[in-house]
Amino acid sequence: MVTKDITGNLTLKQKIMIVLALAIPAMIENILQTVVGFVDTLFVAKLGVIEVTAVGIANAVLAVYIALFMALSVGTSSLIARRIGAEDIEGAKTIARNATWISLLIGLILGVVTFFFNEPLLQIMGASDEVIGVAVPYFKIVGIPAFLISFMFTFGSILRATGDTKTPMTVSIWINVLHIVLDYLLIFGIGKFAGLGVEGAAWATVIVRLIGAIRLFQHIQRSEVAFNLLKAVIPDSNKWTRELLKVSLPTAAERLIMRMGQVLYFGLIVRIGTETYAAHTMAGNIEAFAYMPGYGLAVAATTLVGQCYGAEKFKEARSYGYITSIIGIIFMAIIGAIIFVLAPWLASWFTTDPTILDMVVTALRISAVSQPALAIGLVLAGALQGLGDTKSPMYSTAIGMWIIRIIGVYILGIHLNLGIAGVWYAIIIDYFARAFFLAWKFNRHFRVIKNEE
Repeated sequence: MVTKDITGNLTLKQKIMIVLALAIPAMIENILQTVVGFVDTLFVAKLGVIEVTAVGIANAVLAVYIALFMALSVGTSSLIARRIGAEDIEGAKTIARNATWISLLIGLILGVVTFFFNEPLLQIMGASDEVIGVAVPYFKIVGIPAFLISFMFTFGSILRATGDTKTPMTVSIWINVLHIVLDYLLIFGIGKFAGLGVEGAAWATVIVRLIGAIRLFQHIQRSEVAFNLLKAVIPDSNKWTRELLKVSLPTAAERLIMRMGQVLYFGLIVRIGTETYAAHTMAGNIEAFAYMPGYGLAVAATTLVGQCYGAEKFKEARSYGYITSIIGIIFMAIIGAIIFVLAPWLASWFTTDPTILDMVVTALRISAVSQPALAIGLVLAGALQGLGDTKSPMYSTAIGMWIIRIIGVYILGIHLNLGIAGVWYAIIIDYFARAFFLAWKFNRHFRVIKNEE
């Protein structure tokens, strides 16, 4: 619980320390998950091209599931943070309990969908029969118990909303180390055990998710928002369920809008050329590490702005939004400078082809310039979610993806024949447009509050 610490008359230095105390564990957790995903792909790649393609296609479908689970976790964090800020612990417990049941229900529904429609879902991705034959067992093992993925997101969001970002980080460290060990043993085997190949990778993922969900739930039960899953219906339970869905649905729509837009957006890049698409993918994988500070600070912004808003400390809520944004700009400007200078070396990790190498360097250096705008967009999206406004980030994603990026790639990349540079010019225009729009929406919320007062 951080409410008592954040809503008082604190100095700027104290506020900065509170932001960093919440954000840094979330950053570490995100970086670790990215590294483990990289190692997981590396292990599977040693099995062959068919195997790594199969896992990639299955995970592309699972990404849609994850988008829904992330949406629920955003709504959960927002509402619990505001209830804690209002010192309504019973309300926070009710939201945590309802979110758990909803996440279980969604996970079970998607598990049934996976069981009955696994092959058609993979065929939508355009995979060959050979790839689908390898992907189906992996997809079924990981996708049928989808509720475990949902629990991981929901339980983590419950703890973060209370101001505890260290516990999800600690659990993530242990289960991801275990994941790497299990991955290797179950894929390649040891001694007389020959290993299970791609299915071993799937079972390693399921086992660590089960352990992670259990550990996070145990920590929740030791927190101030501990709840009994089997307790009879709590007063106002339906009201909080409706509120939770009201906040979560726009986020779910945002994720789906982004996924659908990416299909068309990637298709346009493929039209420019296969080498351009490969270079874009490589640059995107490198840039993903730059996102980590932004995501960590977004978690801090949701918690701090949400708790202050719930406590009706509106000036403090606005202050934390600004402070977190400025920290994000500094962090990501430094990362942008590093990417700009080291772009040739970073690109050489992925390719030795001089043409593709030059395109990756071009993309990375254009991206480096946009990092401060990306920081503002990520952090203020989290701050707005803390206020309960999940529609504004949805609108920014819809406009950014479907208007700026898609039209931008067509005009700059294809029509003006700028290639990879045109693609990334469209991306940085998107980043800056989102930053201005979300900053305007964040300020507008507090102008409305001031006028009402």
